[in-house]
Amino acid sequence: MFSAQLREEAKPVFEAIYAHPFVEGVANGYVPREALIHYVKADYEYLTAFARIYGLAVSKCETREEMEFYQSQIHFVLHSEIHPHNVFCKVAGVRYEDLQRMTPPPAADHYISHMMNSAVQGDIGELMAALLPCPWTYQALAAHIIETKAPDESNPFLEWIQFYSGREDGMPDVTAELSKRLDKWAETAGAAAKERARKAFLKSCMLEHSFWEMAATQQDWMIPLRGASVHA
Repeated sequence: MFSAQLREEAKPVFEAIYAHPFVEGVANGYVPREALIHYVKADYEYLTAFARIYGLAVSKCETREEMEFYQSQIHFVLHSEIHPHNVFCKVAGVRYEDLQRMTPPPAADHYISHMMNSAVQGDIGELMAALLPCPWTYQALAAHIIETKAPDESNPFLEWIQFYSGREDGMPDVTAELSKRLDKWAETAGAAAKERARKAFLKSCMLEHSFWEMAATQQDWMIPLRGASVHA
């Protein structure tokens, strides 16, 4: 299957994500407060863009069933995926409402631009390939943490881990559904289209790793501008 081939090629990136200090911190129960805050600020903007890209996917659908799938994912991002953000906010001792509306740091901005380009310029296969690494890496890292660390109530991030593992009414198996749809698309797609999808998938995987690094280092734009945003 096409998705399985992509996953195998991206294996080194998944392994690097498992070993990233931020992810290891979640597994072990401690992440610096400022790193948590930076992550939530950036991820709020990233997920807002993610919902918009699901909306663009709707415009590329050929059936109402496909439309309904992407519409359900928009609802999930807007209404359910605030829970893991609130877990981080609780640990950091801040209000979620106070961490919204930031200018995305460079790594997040790059990731958003990459997904948007795939959605606007590519076909539905490239769009799905660009989106798939987000749920796939989170589901995989949560499963990895559970398998290797067996976290319990003493870990303040337990609900976050359970959410992304699909336990405790957490994230639905978006990975399996998107993979199935991508594999079906690949059955009739040409070699050039599949290569574009492959590149979009691998780039998203690498940008997932960059996102964790961005949060851990609290990456920001290096030269502040007076009275103007980078995204003016």
